[in-house]
Amino acid sequence: MYCFNPFLSHINGYIGLSNNLKSLFYISMFINLNVQMIYIVRLYTVFEGRTAMAYMDGITCICDNGRTLEDHRPIVGDDVISGIYRKAASLQGKRVLHVNSTYQSGGVAEMILSLVPLMNDVGIETQWNILNGEGDFFVITKNFHNALQGQAVAFSDEEKDLYLRTNESFSGKMTIDHDLVVIHDPQPLPLIRFYQKAQPWVWRCHVDLSNPDMDLWEFLKGFVLDYDRMVISHEEYRRRGMPMEQWICRPAIDPLSEKNRDLSSREIAGLLAKYGVPTDKPLVTQISRFDKWKDPEGVIDVFSEVKRHVDCRLVLCGSMAPDDPEGWAIYRRVEEAARAFIDAGDVILITAEDHLLVNALQRASAVILQKSLREGFGLTVTEGLWKGRPVIASRVGGIPLQIEDGETGFLLDPTDTDGFAWRVRQVLENPELGKRLGQAGREHVRQHFLITRLLSDYLDMLTAELVGRNT
Repeated sequence: MYCFNPFLSHINGYIGLSNNLKSLFYISMFINLNVQMIYIVRLYTVFEGRTAMAYMDGITCICDNGRTLEDHRPIVGDDVISGIYRKAASLQGKRVLHVNSTYQSGGVAEMILSLVPLMNDVGIETQWNILNGEGDFFVITKNFHNALQGQAVAFSDEEKDLYLRTNESFSGKMTIDHDLVVIHDPQPLPLIRFYQKAQPWVWRCHVDLSNPDMDLWEFLKGFVLDYDRMVISHEEYRRRGMPMEQWICRPAIDPLSEKNRDLSSREIAGLLAKYGVPTDKPLVTQISRFDKWKDPEGVIDVFSEVKRHVDCRLVLCGSMAPDDPEGWAIYRRVEEAARAFIDAGDVILITAEDHLLVNALQRASAVILQKSLREGFGLTVTEGLWKGRPVIASRVGGIPLQIEDGETGFLLDPTDTDGFAWRVRQVLENPELGKRLGQAGREHVRQHFLITRLLSDYLDMLTAELVGRNT
């Protein structure tokens, strides 16, 4: 009999059955540090009868979510769709490879999961490979992430050596014969050193680089300099001394994904009931990984102040990413800080990997928080705005790109607990204010932060790298 150990890594995927069965097997592979696998099979229903798939075939994520570019036409309009087809015309048959370190529990994986099928749909052969690591690899790369966002972290030569050896070992499992390679974040960054480079390589960094630990940056910079292009989310993330183009490409959400598609009132009620979330009080939510940069303990402080004035309930929902070994430690700290509220039923902590639940929670929320201390972009903000909900968030990273203070939401200093509490109370006590903010926020996302715009941006990049340089 197997036990669910919170320290095990966790990879989820789907295996599609026949169209007649109209169902999926949901596979979870729990992988311990010795790379032993336990397979747990659950039955899932296919959305609208479509055979959706996302499963691991060796190191490759095979994903077909059943959605095409045409499915987005009613949302974004004819001009957007026609523009994408025009851009894709000169790229037919080109082969692109994406590499990152997880295909669940985070905005990066979610974007790739939606982007890959759309790129294939418009005629670009696109593959997605997942770097796997053993032992302390993900502990080291999580500390890399923390250091890039400004935390002082010392790295030993042994840790750097393990980082390189893991990438070298992984390179032996992966053949690269594509026209362009996109490497996401620091985990697979050194892969470029272990191939005879025959195509453009792009490093897509999704984290906040405005104030990195300089020792670590100098170490990573040595690899970045081998790349042809560096892609960042914000003007403030540009780094001096980089000879290649530092191109800004803002993240985006898929409005037709399980996390963002329209839900009926019945679906919302059923999902909330399934996870034990009552609706007898206004819901305040924060959807984010249990990560110190998301400041979940600070959210508890905000809620404590709000609760003194308005009877409401807080839900903190965040799954545990396989490449984030700190998650459970942060969860336990939050649990301890909120113990009295949890016992009273006024704070609910959820760690399920369920995109429909996230969707339902956001749609049922009276207020959505994102009290991040650092944030590369903050797709949970985008998601909340898309649901037409009022979002109150920190003025950090890419969040101000999405929220115009007082127009599409509220922005505050991340340490301003009283300010956050005051804005939450304002919205709870004035539903019309929340409605106005939510409507404006949804339209802002429709215009700027949907997956079709991200696809269009990628087509621009591919054209520049594969067509423009050859003319």
